[in-house]
Amino acid sequence: MKCECCNEGEATIHLTQVIDGEVKKLNLCQVCAQKNGIDLNSPISITDVLLGLGNQTGAATPKTDLSEFDLSCGRCQMTRAEFKKRARLGCPECYNAFMGELHALTHAMHHSRQHVGKIPARQGNAARVTAQIAALQKDIETAIAKEEYEVAADLRDKMRSLKMEDSHDA
Repeated sequence: MKCECCNEGEATIHLTQVIDGEVKKLNLCQVCAQKNGIDLNSPISITDVLLGLGNQTGAATPKTDLSEFDLSCGRCQMTRAEFKKRARLGCPECYNAFMGELHALTHAMHHSRQHVGKIPARQGNAARVTAQIAALQKDIETAIAKEEYEVAADLRDKMRSLKMEDSHDA
């Protein structure tokens, strides 16, 4: 079986990823695997799969696609391979340099573009009410922009009732 990156070498590294029941396979030769930051002497980390090879469709990849593996930060000179290996960024500019990888990683881990996190049990209700109030405020602004003043008034009333309930609970 030929390597899917260079289409020349014999594929000796076979990666398989299953996301939402969809199986994606990638077959690489040792040279391409090492070029793409896969350490053959240690187990492959989840970061390697999610960042580097998890987005592959299993189709042959032209050589020009390897240019994305040459990314580096302009400030600290961290390369994409170093980022994959360490799973940490080197400086604030790395966020801009590796934005595509970060979006892919966040989406793969959280099934969303935004990390939500967990809410402590003691603060759970208050945090939910605060989030609902913020969402209502956004909806009010949207309704006003669309000149839907009756809708905005209804949303305002809902927001006030939530604030009253929250103050009574506290």
